[in-house]
Amino acid sequence: MENLPTTMKSERRWRSKPLQTTKPSLVMAFFSCLAWLYVAGRLWQDAENRKLLTNLLYKNSLQRPKVLTVEDKLTVLGCRDLERRIVEAEMDLTLAKSQGYLNNQLQQSKSSSGQRLLAVIGLYTGFGSHLKRNVFRGSWMPKGDALRKLEERGVVIRFVVGRSANRGDSLDRNIDKENRTTKDFLILEGHEEAQEELPKKVKYFFSTAVQKWDAEFYVKVDDNIDLDLEGLIGLLDRRRGQDGAYIGCMKSGDVISEEGKPWYEPDWWKFGDEKSYFRHAAGSLLILSKNLAQYININSASLKTYAHDDVSMGSWMMGIQATYIDDNRLCCSSIRQDKVCSLA
Repeated sequence: MENLPTTMKSERRWRSKPLQTTKPSLVMAFFSCLAWLYVAGRLWQDAENRKLLTNLLYKNSLQRPKVLTVEDKLTVLGCRDLERRIVEAEMDLTLAKSQGYLNNQLQQSKSSSGQRLLAVIGLYTGFGSHLKRNVFRGSWMPKGDALRKLEERGVVIRFVVGRSANRGDSLDRNIDKENRTTKDFLILEGHEEAQEELPKKVKYFFSTAVQKWDAEFYVKVDDNIDLDLEGLIGLLDRRRGQDGAYIGCMKSGDVISEEGKPWYEPDWWKFGDEKSYFRHAAGSLLILSKNLAQYININSASLKTYAHDDVSMGSWMMGIQATYIDDNRLCCSSIRQDKVCSLA
């Protein structure tokens, strides 16, 4: 019995030892759990943040244009003001050109006295008209020194021709060779010399002539007539200083609406039910004052051409303040004795 308390004490000590050894382990386990939960929470939060950012970037990339437009680039670069100033400068340039304040691309020629020329006469010709040109040079049209002396009086005469569809071919080379000898051509570099392009030739002629020469009048002459040159010079000299002058043998013929017939007009339906053209100068010989020639030069890109060059010219004159001058002396088929032209 004496040993009983001792035995019980020993058992209690033995049983209390496990409790003392497991307590730190539980504390460590508890802190480990907390650390694991914290790390797991951070990892989850980071994953959610990355997912949210990825979604936002994807949505933004869908809304943003993949290719910037010109407007966007101008906005980014701050060039809108520059664009506006360029437009204003182009408008000022056109206005200055129309008012005669702009130096032309071609040096304008005057008479030997330094005064404005009386007239520039453009005589239409083609690649195959060499013999006809020689006939004119031997009849009413001066050549060589006589042509230079006429220019000193204030009258320039040039054969007017365009370029071949095959630039630089034998047709172009032959014209250039002839011009080097005679020096009496006005070559329209931007015009293709072809029958179907004839209505456009009148635009190129007046535009080029008004840039190259400063004259009172610009005259277009077909190669199927002969001129009384002195009679024409006298007629024009009496009309010096007359702005807005549209001079010629005025007519208004029938509009041919049947395809395949001579003088067929593809735009016949624009001329009304009566099918007659408006009043216009016959194409054999027509004259414009300088300001009207300048009008054609400035607006040539937007001026519509019809099947015939004289009709085209008449349509341009209808919309502006042109003074129509119907002179029977310019009717080449007339029987008047004092006419200045006749059929060749």
